[in-house]
Amino acid sequence: MGSSTGSASDRINALLDENSFVEIGAKVTARSTDFNLKPTSAPSDGVVTGYGSIDGKPVYVYSQDASVLGGSLGEMHANKIKKIYDLALKCGAPVIGIIDSTGLRLQESTDALNALAEVYASQVYAKGVILQITAVFGNCGGGLALVPAISDFTFVEDNGKLFVNSPNAVDGNYTEKCDTSSAKFQFEESGNADFTGDADSIYANIRKLVSILPSNDEDAAVTDSEDDLNRSVPDITGCAGDTAILLSQVADDNDFVEVKAGFAKEMVTGFIRLDGMTIGCVANRNEVIGDDGKAAEKFDGVLTVKGLEKAADFVYFCDSFGIPVLTVTNVKGFCSCMCAEKKIARAAAELTAAFANCDVPRVNLIVGKALGSAYSIMNSKGLGCDLTYAWPDAQIGPMDAKLAAKLMYDGESASVIDEKAGEYAALQNNAESAAKRGYVDTIIAPEDTRKHLVYAFEMLFA
Repeated sequence: MGSSTGSASDRINALLDENSFVEIGAKVTARSTDFNLKPTSAPSDGVVTGYGSIDGKPVYVYSQDASVLGGSLGEMHANKIKKIYDLALKCGAPVIGIIDSTGLRLQESTDALNALAEVYASQVYAKGVILQITAVFGNCGGGLALVPAISDFTFVEDNGKLFVNSPNAVDGNYTEKCDTSSAKFQFEESGNADFTGDADSIYANIRKLVSILPSNDEDAAVTDSEDDLNRSVPDITGCAGDTAILLSQVADDNDFVEVKAGFAKEMVTGFIRLDGMTIGCVANRNEVIGDDGKAAEKFDGVLTVKGLEKAADFVYFCDSFGIPVLTVTNVKGFCSCMCAEKKIARAAAELTAAFANCDVPRVNLIVGKALGSAYSIMNSKGLGCDLTYAWPDAQIGPMDAKLAAKLMYDGESASVIDEKAGEYAALQNNAESAAKRGYVDTIIAPEDTRKHLVYAFEMLFA
C-alpha cells in the first residue's frame, strides 16, 4: 500500500489490483500560453490516467500529480479526464478520481475555466449510469470541489482539504477557529465526505465499495455466500436503537458498509449483502452504542432535515443502479425547531419522491415506532413498498397513544386519559391492527429477521 505522500502513480498502484494498471495519455503535455514566459516541462500535464481492475472488476482512474504545476487543471489535463469518462461509459465501468491540486491553472485563463466546465459535464452525463468515486488526498478547493460533490461517493484522507471557500475567506471564520476545509468538518458537519481515514484505509474502503456495488451492465451485485440463510439473531432486539448494529447483525458475515457515517447519525445509510445480494439500507437510529456497549449518543427518534436529505440521495443512487432497498423504521415524528421548520417540508417531500419513484424491490422492517406522516414517508405501503415486516411490539399509527387520548378526551381526568390511551394502543397503535388492514404483511419474531429478509429479497428479485 502507498501513502498520502506517494506519487500520482503510486496512489493508483496502491488502489488497483497488482500490475493491472495501463496508462493512457502519458505523453500529453500542457500547451504554451501567454503567461508561460518560461515554458515549464509538464509531464502528463499533471494527471495520470488509465484503467485497471479492482478484485478483477474493470475500473478507470485518474490521479492528479501535485509535483507537476501543482496538479492544476488546464485544458489538456481536463481532456485526459474527459477521455477516461468517455471510455468508462462505453463499457459501464466505474471512474475513480484521486484529487491533489492547487485548482485551476491560472496561466491558461479561460481555456482552463472552460475545461473545468467540460469535466463537470462529463460527470453529469455519467451520473446514475456509471459509479463515480472521488478521493481527496491533497487540496481540492474552489471550483474543483464540485467534482467530489457530483460524484456518488467521496473519500477524504485525514490530511486532505476540501472546500469551496478557504476557511479564512468565510465571514467571521478563520482556520484556527473552525477549519471548514478539514476532513473532520466535511465528514461530520457538511456531509460532503462519505468516508475519512488514512491512505491505506481509504484504498481498502474504495476497493470494498467497488466490490459490493454493481457495474452498469450488471442486474445486481451478487456473490456467493457461505453464511447460513436461516441464521438466528437471538439478541437483535437490543439493537433496535442503534440500527447500524442491527444491520450488521442480519448481514452476510455481519458486514455492513456504512456511508456518511459521521453525518446526520440519526439516519443510517449503507450496504449489506443478503445471501450474496447487495442491498441498500436506510434506517432510523435513536442511539449510537459505543465499544463499551453503552449509549455514546442519543437522538429523539425524529426525522431531521439533514437525515432526510441523506436518505433521499441514497435512495436515488440505489434506484439508479438497480440496488434493492431495505428500510428499518423506528420514528415518531419530525424535528420541531425554528431552523428545521424552514426546510423540513421540502426535505421530506424529496425523500417521499425518492421512494415513490423507486422501481427496485423494497422491504420495510418496523422495529419500534412507526407514527404519523413521518412513518408514511419511510417507505410505507402507500409509497409502494413491496413487503412490510414488523416485530410484535411495533407501534404503528397516526401518533403516540397517550397524545391521541389527550386530543380525543380533552378535559378528562388523567386516569381517564391513561385508560383511553391503553385502549387506543391495543386497538389502533400496534402491529396486529396494522396487519389486519394489510399495512403489515407479516409479524415476525425478531430472532428470525435475517431469514425473512433473505427470502423476501430473493423472491422479489427472482
